[in-house]
Amino acid sequence: MKNLSFIILVLLVSCTGSHQSKEDQFVQNLLSQMTLEEKVGQLNQRTSQWEMTGPAPESSSDLLEDLKKGNVGSMLNVAGVAETYEAQKIVVENSRLGIPLLFAYDVIHGYQTMMPIPLGESASWNPQLVEESAKAIAEETAAAGVHWTFAPMIDVGRDARWGRVMEGAGEDPFLTSALAVARVKGFQGNDLEETNTIAACAKHFAAYAFAEAGREYNTVEIGDETLHNIVFPPFKATTEAGVATVMNAFNTIQGLPATANSYLQRDLLKGQWNFDGFVVSDWNSIGEIQTHGAASDLKEAAERAIKAGSDMDMEASAYVKYLAELVEQRRVDEALVDDAVRRVLHLKYRMGLFRDPFRYCNEVKEKEVIGSQAIHELSRKVARESMVLLKNEEQLLPLSKDVKSIAVIGPLANDKDVPLGSWRAKAITNSAVSVFEGIQNAVSADVSVQYSKGCNLAINERSFYTELTLSETEQADFNDALDLAKNSEVVVLVIGEDCFQSGEGRSQTDITLKGQQLNLFQAIYEVNKNVVVVLMNGRPVAIPELAQKAPAILETWFAGNQAGHAIADVLFGAYNPSGKLPMTFPRNVGQCPIYYNHKNTGRPNKSDEHVFWSHYTDSPNSPLYPFGYGLSYTTFEYSDLKLNKNEMTTLDSVMVSVKVKNIGERIGEEVVQLYIRDLAATYARPVLELKGFEKIELKAGEEKVLTFSLSAKELGYYLPNGSFQFEKGAFKVFVGTNSQELLEASFIVR
Repeated sequence: MKNLSFIILVLLVSCTGSHQSKEDQFVQNLLSQMTLEEKVGQLNQRTSQWEMTGPAPESSSDLLEDLKKGNVGSMLNVAGVAETYEAQKIVVENSRLGIPLLFAYDVIHGYQTMMPIPLGESASWNPQLVEESAKAIAEETAAAGVHWTFAPMIDVGRDARWGRVMEGAGEDPFLTSALAVARVKGFQGNDLEETNTIAACAKHFAAYAFAEAGREYNTVEIGDETLHNIVFPPFKATTEAGVATVMNAFNTIQGLPATANSYLQRDLLKGQWNFDGFVVSDWNSIGEIQTHGAASDLKEAAERAIKAGSDMDMEASAYVKYLAELVEQRRVDEALVDDAVRRVLHLKYRMGLFRDPFRYCNEVKEKEVIGSQAIHELSRKVARESMVLLKNEEQLLPLSKDVKSIAVIGPLANDKDVPLGSWRAKAITNSAVSVFEGIQNAVSADVSVQYSKGCNLAINERSFYTELTLSETEQADFNDALDLAKNSEVVVLVIGEDCFQSGEGRSQTDITLKGQQLNLFQAIYEVNKNVVVVLMNGRPVAIPELAQKAPAILETWFAGNQAGHAIADVLFGAYNPSGKLPMTFPRNVGQCPIYYNHKNTGRPNKSDEHVFWSHYTDSPNSPLYPFGYGLSYTTFEYSDLKLNKNEMTTLDSVMVSVKVKNIGERIGEEVVQLYIRDLAATYARPVLELKGFEKIELKAGEEKVLTFSLSAKELGYYLPNGSFQFEKGAFKVFVGTNSQELLEASFIVR
């Protein structure tokens, strides 16, 4: 730290005025001392090439030299106090100005202790819980010496084929916005200088989830109206919430790579929305500008990216190779470089790294925080609130305490790794509680709980290949499961996806159950009708056969470290399921993309006279399970939907009230959902739009009146040019338990 302490002392002494002006002056003073090469270095993010606690191999000498020169501003995939300390030490003790590194890591739903995957967590419809989860994740991450996570992913996703839907909050911009803000608040807290917080990153800007055919990294063709009303709202919300960074996207939009899109990054994000953080590219997305065919070489790609507003280059090495040269050739104004560097330095200042570059490096804290009992207890709490009861005929669930024998069957029934999910950071392999273990722990010693695998978890074989030949071992497993099912009171069948069937690069054309899983269900159902299907998956799956036959279906997603205990909590009624689907479940893949907030067509209604209306000839239009759907062990009755007025002005608001009563025999939680429809606007509006929700708990027999407010903010929409418009006319308002079971009222805007 030979140069850093002196520079900091001089700069701090020279700073006067408010806290903000001190920060500004500090950054400006430091920037004025930097060479062009050092400035470019701050915009260069590199991944780890060796264990930082050991000597650098010859093959990594270039990275070591860049670190010593201060030509690296951030590193990713360096985690753990020992690792981050050594990497930081290389920089602050050898570089001329000793500007500390930012350490980044893909902490998506946990650092070592896994929470449910984000799509599952979003099924809780509970922003407070989501914020609590993100806060705990931040504490574990920060304790490992990491400053910055590449989360939350807030791409609104409508296509279940796209593997990264597991990483987001589903298909709706209103729900996604609410949960995105909660995650940012949880990660960043009230002050980034606190060492139990980390910088968040809203990604991917923009329209990444609209990849054609749901295929990862594919081209995006999307209208401006959809961009402004569906894609942009979560990003605008997180910007207003103070998100520290934004990541751009791999895809093109109307032929222009997002990383080279100045409208997205300069005009909208940094201009209209006044975003004061910095934009980081996705992995080599600057280099991929050339691959897209929008630059002749890497040098031109660097030029296009910096001009468009991409501040930090992740792993393309485009800036460190060419940006100084571009400035010297006057192809790039150095003011653009200064602006980008200033943004990076501001974050480092706000995190207190100039005051103490090693302030996150506390080995005692690392041991105390990571994997603590408290975070595991929270993981269990979040997991059970994320689960969605899809079906429960004849109240098969919750399972009776008097049951004497339970068969726990399926390729995922005793799996301790798959529940951890994809994007698992530093999770310990096979550290999850399996469903078999959870059920064993939940019942008394008098209950017989036995396990059988039944079949393998094939990830490539389509379920309709019923003629698949089983090996001798596989046939024995299948027969063993049937024998166990025959001799048990109830079967808990745990099936679904491998956790690496979803996630980045895991798009699929077939979203049914793979291999022999469906055949296993059908065979078991023939010998024992008391089958509870427990699903584990990272996307909506097409399960029409299960929906038709299975008496009970519980969607558990990939629920994290405490999956087995949380699932058992729900199965035996220790927790009454309250989750609601954040994404529509299709009947078949041919319906994809399918989403509730679609626009009407000119021919939406069935005709008995001809076939010329918007439909399929081989499948209903309706989903298998709609957005917002989820059952409970109790029943909620909705009544007395009232508006405080039937007419309002564009400057006014209307209050919507509804009575919700628990008419069942158990305490339960319900997500009350409010939707609107603008019946006649300049641009056609969706048939439904979520504009409010509230999760409430009601005891048996208890009732509550909820009130929502609708004003221009909820009733208006964005025109294709990005301007917000609230138009006069007729509106409908709907309140109910999901996007299909709704009470309805109307009002007029004069």
